[in-house]
Amino acid sequence: MSRKKIVIIEDEPDILEVLGYNLKREGYEVLAASDGNKGLALIKREIPDMVLLDLMLPGMDGVEICSNIKKDPETQSTLIIMVTAKGEESDIVLGLGVGADDYITKPFSPKELIARVKAVLRRGVMVEKSPAVEKIQLGDLTIDTGKYKVLVGDRDVKLTASEFKLLHYLASHPGRVFSREQLLSRALGDDIVIVDRNIDVHIRGIRKKLDVDPPLIETIRGVGYRMADQH
Repeated sequence: MSRKKIVIIEDEPDILEVLGYNLKREGYEVLAASDGNKGLALIKREIPDMVLLDLMLPGMDGVEICSNIKKDPETQSTLIIMVTAKGEESDIVLGLGVGADDYITKPFSPKELIARVKAVLRRGVMVEKSPAVEKIQLGDLTIDTGKYKVLVGDRDVKLTASEFKLLHYLASHPGRVFSREQLLSRALGDDIVIVDRNIDVHIRGIRKKLDVDPPLIETIRGVGYRMADQH
């Protein structure tokens, strides 16, 4: 099996060194850039499995890079972990909203870093290995796990790996209510280092991309979420 390729885009040399050292020690192939423009060019050239992307960068910021990655058919399946020193909810929401799969805030321990990387890569593999014959149809919504494809009518909807898994899990149990904790453990995997609030961000992202009124995913106040029963 070939080594997973990870691109790091980080303008702080000390952090770049720590990230690179720990990822290489775990057996990953690591490439790096210290500004946004060079980083995006590196991603388009190398087509990595994952990008560790600093939010604040010279040249082009992390949000713009993330958006570019997800809009390009060649790189849209690349997994993204945002790295930010701010840790403010607005920045986290912004990063996840444009397609990042997870985030990590500075300062972080090497153990936390590797746990995040492995968890996000594992989620991506789980999506790729979904049963080819499984297809869910709920009204105008079609979820094809074999082709990793979501349609609303004839419109192709592009989702991140985490969004796809959440939508698929909810659609597999229409009408059933799940708490955030259940969605974290059952849809995304209980080994993920992630906060409950991220579920809300991902659900908002799915609703916006599906663009269906009323929303197919319903909020049950004080409890969690459910997929509307289309029968």
